[in-house]
Amino acid sequence: MIEKLRQDIAKAVSELGYYLYDVELDRAQGETVLRILIDNDDHITLDDCVAVSDHLNPLLDEWDPIEEPYNLEISSAGAEHELRSSDEIKRSIGKDIYVETFEQKLTGRLKSYKNGTLELEHKNRKTTTINEMDINFIRLAIVL
Repeated sequence: MIEKLRQDIAKAVSELGYYLYDVELDRAQGETVLRILIDNDDHITLDDCVAVSDHLNPLLDEWDPIEEPYNLEISSAGAEHELRSSDEIKRSIGKDIYVETFEQKLTGRLKSYKNGTLELEHKNRKTTTINEMDINFIRLAIVL
């Protein structure tokens, strides 16, 4: 059920120009929450969350994916969310990222991503090439 719902939600949020980052169904303290995490090419605002909620509410009523009553939450994937796929890495070109490999931890601007290879530019304009196979962890980064 959740995979079909994830696909339907991904299609609906893409119609508005957003990317679906994740769908979570939480049950805690007697309440069920359908949490939808979204992203875009810039940053997510409260207005973005409201627009997605307004678009999804009637669709969710029509789809009726969850039998019990639930609360819908729409939020950003987060300013420093993990990059979990090649598509998410490609969308991050030009943004600051943090990368952990077997040998190093680096923060810099993602300059390119081609054929499983990332080019990362550091503060001192030094460019490091990283093979995707060597990455243990990668996320967006806020650099001050």
